Amino acid sequence: MPDISQARVRVGALDVWAVSESGVADHVTEAWRRSEGGAIVTANVDIVRAATRRPELAALVAESEMVVADGMPVVWAGRLAGVRVPERVTGASLVFTLAEAAAREDRSIYLLGGEPGVPEKAADVLSSKYPGLRVAGTDSPPFGFDTSPDDTAAAVAKAVEAKPDLVLVGLGFPKQERLIRLLRAELPQAWFLGCGAGIPMAAGEFRRAPGVVQNLGAEWLHRLALEPRRLAKRYLRDDLPFAFRLLGSALRTRFGNRTGE
Repeated sequence: MPDISQARVRVGALDVWAVSESGVADHVTEAWRRSEGGAIVTANVDIVRAATRRPELAALVAESEMVVADGMPVVWAGRLAGVRVPERVTGASLVFTLAEAAAREDRSIYLLGGEPGVPEKAADVLSSKYPGLRVAGTDSPPFGFDTSPDDTAAAVAKAVEAKPDLVLVGLGFPKQERLIRLLRAELPQAWFLGCGAGIPMAAGEFRRAPGVVQNLGAEWLHRLALEPRRLAKRYLRDDLPFAFRLLGSALRTRFGNRTGE
């Protein structure tokens, strides 16, 4: 069940938890001990923009128990609105943090997404880093599988058969969240993380930006340099202007709250 005592802040069309990365792991661990499942959305600017523009995507995100700030503009917007969002919590980092929690709690994980061989490589990295971690299985669904009911059902059936406690789903938003919705119906006691590129990152397919770059909120520049053709339009034309509007809206919200006191 959602923790109603946890502070949240409205960012765009989403209610984002004011929680640290370790707090996410603690929440999932306690839920496992109560045999309660759930899902985590790591909301970066792109996800917030999509959800703000399309109500059906905001509703899809709202089905998850936890929505965390994956992106410094999301963190800054929460703080400007008056809520102390402690830090950025990324899908790439949570892959490791939750795998460590799973190993500690004798829970199993399942990696779903990435090119053939990539989730297996990521599983090997995680198993080496966290001795005792149980890998229930991996899957690399074919491109376009989500447009085929048979292929989608096959991906769901394979994951369900593995009976994992934690499913890392790296398919990109909103594809991964739509698949998580189907999986949750079959695995109600499992936890699900929509981790985007977190699986190939864990596999070492490409590296994250240095910590100082992440803390400055400039990791998007690092990603843009790695994949300019794929990301330039999204980052520069769509996300960057929206990020400025998001920050402005947060300031207006805070100012409005104060004038209404």
